[in-house]
Amino acid sequence: MKRGEVYLADLAPRSGSEQTGKRPVIVVSNDGFNSLANWRSIIVIPVSTNRARKGETLVNIAKGVAGLADDSVALCHQITTIDRSKFINYLGELPQNLMMGIETAIKAALDMD
Repeated sequence: MKRGEVYLADLAPRSGSEQTGKRPVIVVSNDGFNSLANWRSIIVIPVSTNRARKGETLVNIAKGVAGLADDSVALCHQITTIDRSKFINYLGELPQNLMMGIETAIKAALDMD
């Protein structure tokens, strides 16, 4: 598992407006942590197929990129940590230009320069 990879994951249970259910997620945690088998917590960005939303914390991803079945959007303002047991299967890997967009959107969500 490494930064930039996309997996189908089960985000249930969640509450309120948090993304829930089985959906793609993008791994954004440090590869040093990701490579440790006993490190259970992986930081991810949930992906939605609702592209009606616009904003600096969202990154559009076209159908077919990184194994996504539909046009999608990375919800970088909903960065979260999940246990490795929540990952179902590997879908693909984002290209570098999209990962740079993800990083910019995370910085906007966290108000970091």
